[in-house]
Amino acid sequence: MTAAAGSSDMVLVPAFLERKRESAHDSTQGALFSLSGYANLLASNENPRYPNRPMSQLVAPHGGGNLRPLLVTGEALADSQNRALSLPQVSVTSREKGDLIMLGIGGFTPLDGFMTHADWRRVCDEMMTASGLFWPIPITLSTDKRTADRIKPGSEIALTDSESGEILATMKVSEQYNVDKAHECRSVFRTTDLEHPGVKMVMEQGDANLAGPVTVFSQGGFPERYGALYMTPAETRAAFEARRWSTIAAFQTRNPMHRSHEYLAKVAIEICDGVLVHSLLGNLKAGDIPAEVRSRAIAVLLEKYFTRDTVVQSGYPLDMRYAGPREALLHALFRQNYGCSHLIVGRDHAGVGSYYGPFDAHHIFDEIPHGALATKPLKIDWTFWCYSCGGMASARTCPHEDKHRLLVSGTKLRKWLSEGEPVPAEFSRPEVLDILREYYGSLKQEDKVEVKLAGHSAR
Repeated sequence: MTAAAGSSDMVLVPAFLERKRESAHDSTQGALFSLSGYANLLASNENPRYPNRPMSQLVAPHGGGNLRPLLVTGEALADSQNRALSLPQVSVTSREKGDLIMLGIGGFTPLDGFMTHADWRRVCDEMMTASGLFWPIPITLSTDKRTADRIKPGSEIALTDSESGEILATMKVSEQYNVDKAHECRSVFRTTDLEHPGVKMVMEQGDANLAGPVTVFSQGGFPERYGALYMTPAETRAAFEARRWSTIAAFQTRNPMHRSHEYLAKVAIEICDGVLVHSLLGNLKAGDIPAEVRSRAIAVLLEKYFTRDTVVQSGYPLDMRYAGPREALLHALFRQNYGCSHLIVGRDHAGVGSYYGPFDAHHIFDEIPHGALATKPLKIDWTFWCYSCGGMASARTCPHEDKHRLLVSGTKLRKWLSEGEPVPAEFSRPEVLDILREYYGSLKQEDKVEVKLAGHSAR
């Protein structure tokens, strides 16, 4: 443990977080992240809200055992990397890279690699693996048929980043199989419409899947790019334990936090010991706000408008699937591995367009077997600014009609900002808007993407 510099009191933080903070670098600004902006990442060994609370007791990882990271380090890493140079190589997509990193850091505990055909089929149809482990979305590796035909079961291959060529992992292939992509899309996304970004991703992947356990070498540049913002499940758990938190609500976001998001997080703080604002750092659809910009906007909101020692800001390496209700279950599952007892589930969680009902992600938690997940949903209704109430409210707490309400959505905010339109003061904090306006002002006209209001965001 080391003392955090620049504070009037001695704040003890785990040494690994101190090292990460010192190396944190903002690649968009060419300057170190400010200590004040990321103070919430550093966990004290004492919770000032509950000074006499005993050590925390976090939820167990999914499957009931310990975290199962598949990442090798030290001398074993160097030896494995040298041996991998002589292996046949298979390139992985951005989505598969994110899944591979999650396997490496223990985010997908207790999986040991990419799923078999029996796993794929049962996950699609029943949301559980062949062994009976609850799992809502297939975790698979695809390639083209010609490449797959050259790989025999029992052989070992190297998995490489399709962009950088870096060897990310090795895999002992246990099986090669074909899948019905349309069946997967109907099961996971509830549609086969190619306009759906998740469907498009599945339909464009290779025709053959490879299964088998993996040994992971790399975190894909996320620690170097995001510094202290990027935390593994072991690191978030250590941060929660140092704060003596036992109940933590995860707030999933792929957008900057506007007033509705702020309201959801503060409701959760009233219920739980703390909140993990957990931002997606992988790829998004065109027109979404990049992680670097989003993270700066979230950091200033937390610094200016949240009580210290109630929030940890972090990020994770997955691409967005836009699978709505099923992705909400996956979000709860891996947040259990990160140590979170609850997941905040608002309107149209992980949705896109009008493919899902506004509260389908609420309902699906009532449909899974009892005990399938230790992490429970915090279900929250439509949230908005009510001019008659004079503040943020929800459909469960506000009696007034829609004409009195300013409905808040990330899509609306992106549309207004991309078109240079004014944003109501009740929609977002001014410090957040300053950062977002700076970003949109820096975009060339040819880089701007038209943002369309559809489905629930159009209300």
